[in-house]
Amino acid sequence: MEKKLIYLDNAATTPIHPEVIDAMIPFLSTHFGNPSSQYSLGRNTRSAIEGARKRIAKILNCSPAELFFTSGGTESNNTAIKGAVRDLGVKRIISSPIEHHCGLHTFDALEKEGVEIVYLTIDNQGKIDYNELTRLLSDLEKKTLVSLMHANNEIGVLLDINRVGKICKQYSAFFHCDTVPTFGHLPLDLGSIEVDFISAAAHKFHGPKGIGLLFVRKGIPLKSFMHGGGQERNFRAGTENVYGIVGLAKAFELANDNLMEDIKKVSYLKSYFKEKITASIPDISYNGPTDEHSIYTILNVSFPNVGEAPLLLFSLDLEGICVSGGSACSSGANAGSHVLNALNVPSDRVNIRFSFSKFNTIEELDIVLEKLKTTFLLKIYFGIKFNLGISVDSLIYFHSIAFSIFCCHIG
Repeated sequence: MEKKLIYLDNAATTPIHPEVIDAMIPFLSTHFGNPSSQYSLGRNTRSAIEGARKRIAKILNCSPAELFFTSGGTESNNTAIKGAVRDLGVKRIISSPIEHHCGLHTFDALEKEGVEIVYLTIDNQGKIDYNELTRLLSDLEKKTLVSLMHANNEIGVLLDINRVGKICKQYSAFFHCDTVPTFGHLPLDLGSIEVDFISAAAHKFHGPKGIGLLFVRKGIPLKSFMHGGGQERNFRAGTENVYGIVGLAKAFELANDNLMEDIKKVSYLKSYFKEKITASIPDISYNGPTDEHSIYTILNVSFPNVGEAPLLLFSLDLEGICVSGGSACSSGANAGSHVLNALNVPSDRVNIRFSFSKFNTIEELDIVLEKLKTTFLLKIYFGIKFNLGISVDSLIYFHSIAFSIFCCHIG
């Protein structure tokens, strides 16, 4: 009998909501016209794009003219960061060492071109020093872009976006916020937040992959990043991803319609899982905050040193459980997680990110908890009780294979 899939890696991507699929299907079948075509088939798809833009703008409390559709968060972040340097005269970028790689690698490229990159100090939970940001911005010699994630995608630590926006406004700095992990999960009122750019990706909130969003505050003279046709009001050339745009808008509407209910449900799932796993397995700790300073969808658990993380992940995968693993640097050959390295997490800990969605259930969490408890108790028991001459991980691996063969035999 095939095991039921238990998906707890929603920070990586989310399952598409069935209503989003239904909304997209007509644009994958009968409504296939090119939005740039002048006949009715094309005009209908153009109308769908602009309708989606207006609905998203209404929820965000911004103008539709401030929203541009992209291929996802990576393109949106690159467009905002590189555009600020190219078009706005930015000579210095202030960020943090735990940003997403699409930000960090962009900073690396710009630094080679002469842009000054400054990384804020973070504490052992990944929080930035807001006073340090203020001190840095008080130096008005260089035009500056502040680029920070709203929530870290590995450990969930939240940025006080309103506070950063006010600091940037006070010192005339541009502010780009990567909201990919929070868009569709937390309320965003762009009419009240002092932010110049935000980035989003539909697949993080039960929409399709390959479609994203960039908000550019009205009056900021960012120029086209891609050249060709006149799509996206001459800002982004290329035939539009119509069904993706329709799916993004539908997913965002569904997220907004049920936002408070979903926050309550998923927050409870995270709290329940944290409470049970802390009680079940000794020497548990957490990477990043687990209180109101963390997004409610992410819990990064640090397990005791009882073997290599890949084998634990493999063991969970055999049970149909999908989670994300990460480790700090343990050798020159293994760079590990740059986020955990920045937090100085010991390299001998086993770290797993569990990320939850409204489609998860308590029953699923109980199955995962039981599997983790069994695995760790077995590994600790055998590791202490016997000197077998082989690693405990190898023992558990062979046990899993043997048990699978046994189950097949009796089935």
